[in-house]
Amino acid sequence: MKILIAEDEVQMNRVLTTALTHEGYEVDSVYDGQAAVDLASHNAYDVMVMDIMMPIKTGVEAVQEIRRTGNQTHIIMLTAMAEVDDRVNGLDSGADDYLTKPFSLKELLARLRSMARRVDTTFTSKVLTVGSVTLKVGEQELVSHNTIRLAGKESKMLEFFMLNVGKKLSTKQLFNHVWANEADEDVDEGYVFIYVSYLRQKLKAIGANVGILGEEDGDYQLVEM
Repeated sequence: MKILIAEDEVQMNRVLTTALTHEGYEVDSVYDGQAAVDLASHNAYDVMVMDIMMPIKTGVEAVQEIRRTGNQTHIIMLTAMAEVDDRVNGLDSGADDYLTKPFSLKELLARLRSMARRVDTTFTSKVLTVGSVTLKVGEQELVSHNTIRLAGKESKMLEFFMLNVGKKLSTKQLFNHVWANEADEDVDEGYVFIYVSYLRQKLKAIGANVGILGEEDGDYQLVEM
């Protein structure tokens, strides 16, 4: 999973970044709310860990701005204040969960593992639209000038693209989202390019005005053409 840490306490930021990296997560870290908003607008994250008290923009302000863009990434708020009002403000701003400082690193890791088990579930409403293209998630139907059915993994991959339109998604990210629970040892990251190729063909077949940029083993990006 790819995680964004926004924490202005330098030592805490380093501890979290080091611990999560050691556990195998891909981590970006920043020290203020505005930097968190900026990164969230350009990158796709599975989880954001956001301190409430930060400079430039508070965690609450950052979460509100991130949510206004339609970003539905799971957000865990960190706070040094245990008051109920502080928790409520964080949750009302759009956060999904909170941890009160001082917190156990084991508890944070446990929550991230729980998120990893749910990373391949449906993220949003059953209908997504980008440009002239609509994806009916439940029906696995892709609609533009005409309609075409998608295979299960094609639909899951395109859903992830549409939730992160304009953002660069790495081959590893796409593989983890679509094949996260695959036990077949013959399945590897090479399948990403194959399924991107399938989606390109189907987008072209329905006359879509969106396309997928990128080369094999690199980053991919869904854009309006």
